[in-house]
Amino acid sequence: MSAPFRLRDDGVDLFVRLTPKAAMDRLEGIETSADGRSHLKARVRAVPENGAANQALERLIAKALGVPRSAVSVVAGGTARLKTLRVLGDPAALAKSVELLSIA
Repeated sequence: MSAPFRLRDDGVDLFVRLTPKAAMDRLEGIETSADGRSHLKARVRAVPENGAANQALERLIAKALGVPRSAVSVVAGGTARLKTLRVLGDPAALAKSVELLSIA
């Protein structure tokens, strides 16, 4: 199984499959799609209008990884279910935190 992130010099790019309009905000572990790519599954209560679901996802990921909200941003897939989030910080520490999320 591939990792749901890619290391960068200034952090990681995290691959996420987002489900909006859920009962609660939560992360549901790692999922591998048919093409072999892995992504973190996330659900948020926000609706996908005016970027509300993306903002809720950014807050959820920031809290889960223990980084400031300003360190997380959607960089690809703004209107799609599959998104790429850039998380700024120490790449090794962030990679370890993401791997711990997949165990929980």
